[in-house]
Amino acid sequence: MDFTERYSRQIRFQPIGKEGQQMLSAARVAIVGLGALGTVLSSQLARAGVGYLRLIDRDVIEVSNLQRQLLYTEQDAEAGRAKAEAAAEALVKANSQIQIEPVLTDVTAVNAEELLGDVDVIVDGTDNLQVRYLINDVAVKHGIPWSYGGAVSSYGTTVFIEPGQTPCLVCLFGADDGSAGHDTCDTVGVLAPIVSMIASMQVAEIIKFLTGNRQALKREITYVDIWQNEFRSLRLGTPKEECICCQKRQFLSLQHKDEGLVVSFCGRQTIQIKPQGKLNVSLAILAERLKALGRVQANRNLLRFETSDCTISLFADGRALIHGVDDIWEAKRIYAQYIGL
Repeated sequence: MDFTERYSRQIRFQPIGKEGQQMLSAARVAIVGLGALGTVLSSQLARAGVGYLRLIDRDVIEVSNLQRQLLYTEQDAEAGRAKAEAAAEALVKANSQIQIEPVLTDVTAVNAEELLGDVDVIVDGTDNLQVRYLINDVAVKHGIPWSYGGAVSSYGTTVFIEPGQTPCLVCLFGADDGSAGHDTCDTVGVLAPIVSMIASMQVAEIIKFLTGNRQALKREITYVDIWQNEFRSLRLGTPKEECICCQKRQFLSLQHKDEGLVVSFCGRQTIQIKPQGKLNVSLAILAERLKALGRVQANRNLLRFETSDCTISLFADGRALIHGVDDIWEAKRIYAQYIGL
């Protein structure tokens, strides 16, 4: 398909033009999280012609995702497919001319620089505050702009952070203290339109930056509530002189190299088990072992194992999601029983 024809309506937009479109084609973007925000973000960026997209997500598709996570189908949810893998497959069908790399893993202090340090823009599609601080540390350390986005209930917030030009996340909200207790989709729900609005605003800023239109960047934090009909913006100002991250260059989140063994997904009856080492057998071999014990579906990236009392989604690195339990010790027992720990 002809390059000019595919992107003709975008090229006709004067601030982009053919030169800007070529800049998009040469750009590299990493998207962290392929849930509600991530599916809209990745779809718009792929269709806009961003030449390389790295899709990073640790999770699998569930039927409750389909209300707002636009790349997935009922068949994906029934099979419990990995989000990054299913998203990549859907995006290739929309634009086969770009490079899409699915990565089925967590972003941690151990791998954050490897996953995020070689792109032009990092995009936040996650709902995890600790991961956002990791993104911020990598962005500041390597001088990479990143797009913050969050949406829950009927409201959302976004800001485009450019190290050296704007305050960083630590400037804006203080250092990560590991605290919890914020609203989540599980506790207060979420409307799909606010997701699409926030993601679209993120993509607009990303395209401005990647096409060299930096003068058009919105140097503000934007808050939208579509139910209460609120739209507010706050000017960013300059980086704080006392900021331990962007001024003193102390990257505290990147220093936490202990990934931990267990992460609990509150409200979903799902516990994540993450061993210190990697899986020492292939998923294909393990699938053969488990066939006699329950229903097994497997490919090179993900094994799905179902019994009468639990479901396990096992990734190639040994990380597993234990569905149907809300007790960490029970999740560990199930992992040890079927996978080995």
